[in-house]
Amino acid sequence: MNDDGTGGRGGRSANRLLGLIHTHRDTVRERLGEERYAVLVVRVEALAAVAPDDEMGWRRALQGVRLALLPLPFDHPVRVSLDSFRQVAAPPGPASVAEVRELLAWLSAPAAGAADPGEAGRDGHPLLDAPSFSAAQARDRCGGPPPPELIRVPNARSGDRYPQFQFGADGGVPHRVVLEVNRLLLADVDPWGAGTWWLSENSWLGGVPASLLGRLPDHRLVGAATQLVEGE
Repeated sequence: MNDDGTGGRGGRSANRLLGLIHTHRDTVRERLGEERYAVLVVRVEALAAVAPDDEMGWRRALQGVRLALLPLPFDHPVRVSLDSFRQVAAPPGPASVAEVRELLAWLSAPAAGAADPGEAGRDGHPLLDAPSFSAAQARDRCGGPPPPELIRVPNARSGDRYPQFQFGADGGVPHRVVLEVNRLLLADVDPWGAGTWWLSENSWLGGVPASLLGRLPDHRLVGAATQLVEGE
């Protein structure tokens, strides 16, 4: 797989990331585990489905791939390189799309005991263990329908749940910085990826972002999320 690609520096950066995933596919699978690896495959499938001229679709799908890689250990080559990649600044073009499809075929090779990618990565996800409010409780705290930027965890048995860390310590309104960061992380599209960011150790911040709310200046949290999304 080429690392050059098209679409300027952003396009090259995207293809470098795809190339690294391809090169380290076996250890990516091992270090993510089957459930989270299956989530990565789903994210790459979404990237492969983007039309070559759909710039916004490409950016959003590529961000999903990046978020799916966050659970990798910090010393893994792909994880080490994540923050240095810039989002693509132009439509991917046919060459980049071909690279994604090649990567998808490689990642999708069957493995014994592999999880079903349609639902994988959700069982055992930290969002499922995080204290949460019901939809009615979230509505009360928001004074109306919860904003779409809030992470919403669907639950077929108990209904939608909203992780409590998103709200003030007294159970009040949502943190403004949470809404800002969630917009960057596209939480309305990918709550699982956004939840991984909030509930996983972050080397830039020196802790788990959700536990640092109110302890670090808001701009530090926004900056760390921006660093991930834009790689600047």
